[in-house]
Amino acid sequence: MLPAGMSGAPHQLDPESLGDHVDRLYRAAWSLCGSRDDAEDLVQETFAQVLRRPRLVRSDDDIGYLLRALRNTFIAGRRRSARRPAEVPVTDDLELIPDPSAPQPERRLESAELYAAIATLPDDLRDAVMAIDVVGLSYREAARSLRVREATLATRLHRARKRLADLLS
Repeated sequence: MLPAGMSGAPHQLDPESLGDHVDRLYRAAWSLCGSRDDAEDLVQETFAQVLRRPRLVRSDDDIGYLLRALRNTFIAGRRRSARRPAEVPVTDDLELIPDPSAPQPERRLESAELYAAIATLPDDLRDAVMAIDVVGLSYREAARSLRVREATLATRLHRARKRLADLLS
C-alpha cells in the first residue's frame, strides 16, 4: 500500500508545468532566504537544476519534489558560500578611508624629485648615495661593493649629499 499522493508508477516531471508552481516555490524560497532577491535567484537556480536533465517523480503532485529540490539547492548554495572567503561590502566613500601605510602625495613628489636629482649626479657620487642612503649598506659593505676605501666612500657621500641639498633647495 502506497502513502496518500503516491501513485504506483513514476512519471517524468513535465517542464511545461513548472510555471504552475512558481508562486509557492517563491514563497518557500523567501522563507528560506529572508530576502526577495535571493528568493528569486534560488527559484531560478532550482529550475535550472531540475531542467538540466529529465526527472522521474513518484508522487502525483510535482510540488513536493520541487520543494525538496529547492531546499537541496538552498543547502548546496550555503555550503558553497561557506567554503568561499567572506565578501566585504564595498562602500562608495572609499576615498575617504585613510590608509596610514600609504605614502602622502607630498612625500611622493619629494621622493620623485630626490630620485631625479640623484640620477643627475656623477657616477661615483651617485653610487655612494645609492649604496648608503638608498640601499642602506654600512660604510664597510658599500666600500667593499664599490671597491673603494671607506674614507673615499665617506668623502664621495659628503660631496653627493651637499650637491643634492643644493639641487633641491
